[in-house]
Amino acid sequence: MSLYQSLALKGGKERSLQRFHPWVFSGALQNEIKKTAEGEIVRITDSKGNFLATGYVQHGSIAVRILSFIDEAIDVNFWIRKIENCYEIRRALGFVNNAETNCYRLMHGEGDGVSGLIIDFYNGTAVIQCHTSGIYKHLPLITEALVHVLKDDLKAVFNKSSETLHGAVEEASNGFVFGDGSATNLVKENGFQFKVDWQTGQKTGFFLDQRDNRALLGHYSKGKDVLNTFAYTGGFSVYALMNGAKQVDSVDVSKNAITLLNENMLLNNSQADNFNSEAIDTFSYFKLHDKLYDLLILDPPAFAKNIGAKHNALMGYKRLNIEGFKKVKPGGLMFTFSCSQVVDSHTFNQTILSAAIESNRKVKVIHRLTQPADHPVNIFHPEGEYLKGLVLFVE
Repeated sequence: MSLYQSLALKGGKERSLQRFHPWVFSGALQNEIKKTAEGEIVRITDSKGNFLATGYVQHGSIAVRILSFIDEAIDVNFWIRKIENCYEIRRALGFVNNAETNCYRLMHGEGDGVSGLIIDFYNGTAVIQCHTSGIYKHLPLITEALVHVLKDDLKAVFNKSSETLHGAVEEASNGFVFGDGSATNLVKENGFQFKVDWQTGQKTGFFLDQRDNRALLGHYSKGKDVLNTFAYTGGFSVYALMNGAKQVDSVDVSKNAITLLNENMLLNNSQADNFNSEAIDTFSYFKLHDKLYDLLILDPPAFAKNIGAKHNALMGYKRLNIEGFKKVKPGGLMFTFSCSQVVDSHTFNQTILSAAIESNRKVKVIHRLTQPADHPVNIFHPEGEYLKGLVLFVE
């Protein structure tokens, strides 16, 4: 007899799970999902009672998030196997025991087969973000599994879930669940040093998904005047400075982010006097300054958190890029991004096209950018390709 309650799908609704898609929508279920507790582990069967998958309940349009396509217990051994698999993939990718890059994403939600769970590794500290109450209930087991798999490489585990749970778990609070604050917050990425604020910073403290794109920007930075907008703690700014940029200006609305940005700039080059930073909204900065740049970075936060916000998000991306085009010198480059999952690549590209037309600038696409290998996209879940970017040559 199974440990878990079974929920049956309506006839013909099993095809997505047979194709290993990790979500079950409420309209596909025979059962009334609200009778099952939020976060409860359930078995999903087809209309005839044949097993399809194991997952956990979420009260919403996505009614069940899949954890396994095997009829198995979701216990500590399950989490050990999941994390071991992720760890070995990152080892094969060259992230484990890498002297030049000691921070990486260890587990990437649906991309690694665990919907709702993000784990980032920062030079000995694992930072966990649970995006659902179902995952949060397993936090002790996930922590135990991390300690088992990473062994001496793990100094601390920090839970950073209160922001991503959006009040779904009243007792959820951020803090160390293994180790303490004595672990270093200094990391290396491609040989450059950064301080990471996983306690009060955005997301898990640093945007690891832009690693490869920062390296590409460094390739184009020598001798350039560079403007990094939505700069956060200065990832793109450091790469530009350390690759020979003539001048690097950085803008972010957060004073705390700018403080850490300045620390990161000086951490990598204590003698640098060719960078400026300002805590100001990007649109306000554009209005106040007439300077044109050889290289401009537009990397805003997600303008659309859900499908209902998509239209306004597209208008926001268009407006931002119109203003951005105005600040690029003829013959300059613009790195422009969207991290909104509900905005697909085609729609993003069309929005940038509209901005270029309205700006009356001739533009060539020289690179199409996405997330790095430690942020994998499950081929059965193409929605996981959330990061889109273009490098544009602006005539």
